[in-house]
Amino acid sequence: MVHSVELLLDTDADAAVRRVWDGLAEAGVRSQSAHRSPTNRPHVTMTVSSGLSDQADDALTAVLDRLPLPCRLGAPTLFGRGPFTLVLLVVPSVELMDLHNEVHRICLPHMTSGPLPHAEPGQWTPHVTLARRMDADHLRDAMTVASATTPIVGEFVAIRHWDGDAHREHPIGMPGSTG
Repeated sequence: MVHSVELLLDTDADAAVRRVWDGLAEAGVRSQSAHRSPTNRPHVTMTVSSGLSDQADDALTAVLDRLPLPCRLGAPTLFGRGPFTLVLLVVPSVELMDLHNEVHRICLPHMTSGPLPHAEPGQWTPHVTLARRMDADHLRDAMTVASATTPIVGEFVAIRHWDGDAHREHPIGMPGSTG
């Protein structure tokens, strides 16, 4: 599994993405709404690695003063060659790109094998996932649903470290956390 550091959306933007998940499900597309874990939530992955030590969590508190950060979720797009991943692109701002670079710098010494290449500065495509492992026969319906609900405007308000090995979130800057 992997470990990731993720930005979380404000309540209204989170709810708007969840409505897209639900709309996709209603259209017959297996969306992220199918995952019932209480830790499944709309997010933007900032960095990802095969391992990330707990010391990174403490180090990441240094970027919490940059939040909240305005966000705009824009056009839907597809990743992969089939099956596909449907996402909403995040319109990048200078502040978001600076935050990504800083998260990368902070996390790098705490990663067991470095970041996965798509999370490196200059390679990163900020996005919120709507549906994974989608077949080509669902593309038209999926794009219709996702296109009808954008843009979504809100704020990034929290950071978490997702431990994919333990299936556990480590709040860094979340309501109720000490970060």
